[in-house]
Amino acid sequence: VQLQAFGGGLVQAGDSLRLSCAASGRFFSNYVVGWFRQAPGKEREFVAAINRNGDDTNYADSVKGRFTISRDNAKNMVSLQMNSLKPEDTAIYYCAARWSLSALSTSIEKVDYWGQGTQVTVSS
Repeated sequence: VQLQAFGGGLVQAGDSLRLSCAASGRFFSNYVVGWFRQAPGKEREFVAAINRNGDDTNYADSVKGRFTISRDNAKNMVSLQMNSLKPEDTAIYYCAARWSLSALSTSIEKVDYWGQGTQVTVSS
């Protein structure tokens, strides 16, 4: 699976932004997919993940209630809707995928594939 993220940009605090990630390759619906981010000088951190069927999600506490992850298996796409953005959301955002035998799992601790990052900058 190859992943390509897009949709980043420069926005002001309180604005919204939608990131998307297009996947190529087979069996996309067999992967848990998610988003991570890395701010300057910090380690990469988990943001959100969605299970294979798209009916269960998992979020970092810092983005709960503001970000929404979704997927379209027919289009091999995963998206991250980001609302009420804050300057601390500034980071490079990466999409990721993990092969999963379980349709219920949202775990993406061990990533099999990474996409290239897309920069999100939130000004105050």
